Amino acid sequence: MSYQLLIFDWDGTLMDSEARIVACMETAAEDLRLEKPDKDAIRDIIGLGLEEAIGRLFPDCHPKTRQRLAKRYRHHFLASDTTPAPLFAGVTTMLRDLKQRGHWLAVATGKGRAGLQKVLHDTGLEQMFLTTRCAGDTASKPNPQMLFELLEETGVEARQALMIGDTEYDLQMAQNASMTALAVGYGVHEKERLLRHEPIACVDDVAALHDWLLTNGGRS
Repeated sequence: MSYQLLIFDWDGTLMDSEARIVACMETAAEDLRLEKPDKDAIRDIIGLGLEEAIGRLFPDCHPKTRQRLAKRYRHHFLASDTTPAPLFAGVTTMLRDLKQRGHWLAVATGKGRAGLQKVLHDTGLEQMFLTTRCAGDTASKPNPQMLFELLEETGVEARQALMIGDTEYDLQMAQNASMTALAVGYGVHEKERLLRHEPIACVDDVAALHDWLLTNGGRS
């Protein structure tokens, strides 16, 4: 199969941002004097939109408190937290190779627009992607709306697109859009959990992802 459009999740797929997301959520909870969620619980919601993530982590909080939490989280992620969040080794080379082979690259992420713009600028990858969608732009994963919008914008059919992600939310979203998904097992959800959603494959690191896409992705 030749995939014209390769759609990447961001956190846990291209960027090793787990520690930073956990730290920002913990600090936001401390700011409001709320009990910090368990680290594993925070890891589990990575990939969801911020409102959905906070709703799962703090189900008993008043909606206004959740709004304040979201505001504090954004503050720490965008301005004050210094926890390193590097790209996974090999990501920049992989994206350049794929673009040179004629693929169109896109991002579908649970991040907010400001957060995505920050990391694209910080990594120098702004010009790498044809288009992007964030949870704040449309519906959160696993709702397929962001994929439908990317397909409509690019004029690509679902069968010519591939969703690549590290969480079950990415794979569920692809299933809901009738799109093939490729799982990466080096992110936040364990491989066994990903395989339940029947991705076309599950790779163990960026080098294996790069090789799989060069071998199976088509284009030239």
